[in-house]
Amino acid sequence: MSGVRSTVDAMTRRAVVTGASSGIGEATARALRARGWDVVGVARRADRLAALEAETGVVAHAADLTDGDAVAALAGWLDETGGVDALVHVAGGARGSDRVEAGDPEDWRWMFEANVLSGQRLVASLLPGLRRAADAAGHADLLFVTSTAAQTAYPGGGGYNAAKAGEAMLVHALRQELNGEPLRVIEIAPGMVRTEEFTLNRLGGDQDAADKLYEGVEAPLVADDVADVIAYALDAPGHVNLDLVTMRPVAQSAQHLLARGPLTTR
Repeated sequence: MSGVRSTVDAMTRRAVVTGASSGIGEATARALRARGWDVVGVARRADRLAALEAETGVVAHAADLTDGDAVAALAGWLDETGGVDALVHVAGGARGSDRVEAGDPEDWRWMFEANVLSGQRLVASLLPGLRRAADAAGHADLLFVTSTAAQTAYPGGGGYNAAKAGEAMLVHALRQELNGEPLRVIEIAPGMVRTEEFTLNRLGGDQDAADKLYEGVEAPLVADDVADVIAYALDAPGHVNLDLVTMRPVAQSAQHLLARGPLTTR
């Protein structure tokens, strides 16, 4: 990891993107680089981050965000190498699709750690640096990718519903706690997004079951769609805050209402 900003490019904004080894996180890291941002990509898988760094110039920083010491080390490294203007917290995930009565408490524990406590650790560790950036540049950003699962429960989603709702409440409380400071707190809540790993990981690696979820759905969202919205939110004028953006494919009118087959007018 190099990633030290020189005085020449000191005005370039720098974003930390978590979950940058795949899916929405990787797409976001790429989108921000394309828009001229300095990007630090954070994830556990150092090999995938290294490949992204070689291809795009995203600076790789391997870390497990469920480890408080690793998050503190990330914050210290950022301070030493030029600071941070935006936190984009994408990392998280789901495990299992069991009914509440049959859920595995260890899966639920992991989901709370990955989706809620990781966010709290990042805020606690990076907020001092973000405040310094806001003082210098006029504003700084904390953006969280939650889910429509935070808004509407569904059978088999209890653990993920609870974890994402917890993350969303963290975001809502944080925005109020930071009232009066030049810090934007943004929530992006996607519905159905087809990525290479999310559903596959949730279903324990069952590729057939993962494919079936998207079967017949015309144009589910993809990671680049979400990344475009994230990039827009960060590049919006500094006085504009997108508190909450809920985004779904046209085929999904609500969490429980999904059209399968061609979209046609009546």
